Amino acid sequence: MYIQHGPYRQTYASETAQAHFLSSPLAPDLKGVVQFYQMPYGVEVFVQVEGLPAFRKGKNGKQIGPHGFHIHEKGVCEIGDGKDPFSSAGEHWNPDHQPHGNHAGDFPVLFSNQGRARMIFFTDRFNVRDIIGKSVIIHEGPDDYQSQPSGDAGKRLACAVIERS
Repeated sequence: MYIQHGPYRQTYASETAQAHFLSSPLAPDLKGVVQFYQMPYGVEVFVQVEGLPAFRKGKNGKQIGPHGFHIHEKGVCEIGDGKDPFSSAGEHWNPDHQPHGNHAGDFPVLFSNQGRARMIFFTDRFNVRDIIGKSVIIHEGPDDYQSQPSGDAGKRLACAVIERS
């Protein structure tokens, strides 16, 4: 697959993966996809979602949005009873045992723009083949990138299993 990086340059992605989000009762209209492209220098990550909750203060004083966004250790997206959705995905993926804020699976937060978010970013913390079978989670609140072990981002709104594409 070729990725267009401007009017004159194309780069070949040697391996690709994608994950389609399954929503929870906490955000029933949330849907979208995240795509991973292996490049010679790392991985380009593209995410596009809609149905995100708008920014607000929650009942417990915690804010809803921007939304934490991470790779989790297990590729299991079971909603369960709906009170703690997607706990089946396990904790943040942290193969090199770093403190939170420096996990290989820590991503930038998603900002809801009338329920929509699109983002492209680059990471050299993993290769596409390393994340096949893991999951991606969108959380209710922002990641503070400090609280241990997982940034205090709140409940899980959506989950997606990463598969080769």
